[in-house]
Amino acid sequence: MDDGIRRARAAQQRAAWAIAHYGLTHPRTQVVLAAAAVLAAAAWQAGHRVVHVHPAPARAER
Repeated sequence: MDDGIRRARAAQQRAAWAIAHYGLTHPRTQVVLAAAAVLAAAAWQAGHRVVHVHPAPARAER
């Protein structure tokens, strides 16, 4: 995985943790969410797409 997409994913995970731990309106959460948004935008501009971080789940054979 590319370093930019790895940083964006880590920031998103930290933001999810901050929301769960502090709540959505806490100033620390807002800072982490802003950082995650900036890194996600940078990854998008670099050509990465959502499927690079969140691939579709494998379908079970029936």
